[in-house]
Amino acid sequence: MTYNLAPKGAPWFEHLTDSVRALGEAAREWQLADRAASLNEAHVGMERSVLHEGRTTHEPGPDTVPLHRRTYDNRRPHVSACYELQRLYREHRSRTRRGYRDTAMLYASGAAWAITQAQTGREPHQVVFTLDHYERPAPIPHGYGIECLGPYAGAKELAAAYEQLRSMHLAEDISEEIAGRPDHEVTERDASDMWEAGDYARGLPDAAYAYGRLLERALQYTLLGPKNAHRRQLAEQRAAEQAAAADEAEGGSR
Repeated sequence: MTYNLAPKGAPWFEHLTDSVRALGEAAREWQLADRAASLNEAHVGMERSVLHEGRTTHEPGPDTVPLHRRTYDNRRPHVSACYELQRLYREHRSRTRRGYRDTAMLYASGAAWAITQAQTGREPHQVVFTLDHYERPAPIPHGYGIECLGPYAGAKELAAAYEQLRSMHLAEDISEEIAGRPDHEVTERDASDMWEAGDYARGLPDAAYAYGRLLERALQYTLLGPKNAHRRQLAEQRAAEQAAAADEAEGGSR
């Protein structure tokens, strides 16, 4: 199933709306995947699991390669399974968390970019990102701040969401900066600041996604002017066509 997109000949703002919505849907998919990965990781967490300590013995068979021809005693199948699943789910959670963060930031910054473009009189059909310089290039998020929207009813909520995202982004930068220092340069206070900032920054993907949703609504407010101008243009074109048809009909009746 696919969404009904704006037809090919639709005005630019309808295609731009589709572009921002697609960014939101992408972030939503990663959000759901991250939620599921979090539940899976918690399911096998050692602090929550009731482990069965029953043991098995693994003996070499006639076709076992010489390197492994010895008896493995005291295997605990349930414990081994939980440890292996915990490792796999932790790796998976790391991937989904990164994907959610990246797509949520693209959503928020893409929606902010679209608003800025409309505010400055430009008419892009799609959100445009620049690729980075890595071996597998990825889109670089835009800045996520916007100019004042005047009497927009959701302006205060939007400003609060922006400040929350900005503070979490700053906390992430602080945590990563301290983590990147040599061990001998990190004091106990630095380590405490790093963990505190990192813990706060865990909410960044959710903050970016929530801010993106608010920006997407604000985009529709910003596009009211271009939409009204487009309607006026269509009305003028129809009036001109009707006048031309009336003149042609009047000329033919003479």
